[in-house]
Amino acid sequence: MTQPTPIRRVPGHRPLLLDLFCCAGGAATGYHRAGFDVIGIDIVDRPNYPFTFVRADALAYLAALIASGEIRRFTAVHSSPPCQAGCALTVGTNASQGWGGDHDDLVAPTRMLLERTGLPYVIEQPNGRAEIRKDLSLCGEMFGLGVLRHRNFELGGWTITRPAHPKHRGYVRGYRHGVYRDGPYVAAYGSGGGKATVPEMQQAMGITWTDVREELTEAIPPAFSEHIGRALLTAIRPLEVAA
Repeated sequence: MTQPTPIRRVPGHRPLLLDLFCCAGGAATGYHRAGFDVIGIDIVDRPNYPFTFVRADALAYLAALIASGEIRRFTAVHSSPPCQAGCALTVGTNASQGWGGDHDDLVAPTRMLLERTGLPYVIEQPNGRAEIRKDLSLCGEMFGLGVLRHRNFELGGWTITRPAHPKHRGYVRGYRHGVYRDGPYVAAYGSGGGKATVPEMQQAMGITWTDVREELTEAIPPAFSEHIGRALLTAIRPLEVAA
């Protein structure tokens, strides 16, 4: 692939990150804490998004940035393309209910456009069948969170040290295969069956700015992207060119 483009910006200004398929800003908050300014793109309104937000089709917006040259305003791109058809949390239900075919898999076209930007990028996906390289895998236990929330990340144009995956302290609370188990983690998806309440999801993931269950269900904990963002800043510093 092409090498990341050197970024020209005023010294002292925070680098700008493009957050595609941004939902309510779980990833964005971590990147902001790490030192980035963030612009989020999503196809539906996200009034709870805590940073600059643009309602648009994420891939069309990215293609337009590339065509106009405006992509050079950005230092890096994070993307969380829809994955419901292959997500480990939904694939069994999809099969049993006869649905899943109406969920678009946008990972491949997202990667194609990200490669064209020449910028370092991140593609995030949950465990499942989405075809990404697992350059990095993170778990809530690595950060002392009340969720496991395993997530995989493909990194384009840069690398990161892979942390060890610590042993889980117990079960995720709730019913599984008709058996209820208690444990130190909550299930931050769906409802019923012992799954987390909205306040429990907020506390477990460290997300306070939205109380919309759907947004919490889709979010990654900011601790994940703060970890990634700090490493990304270290990786891109040699590429910076003073204005």
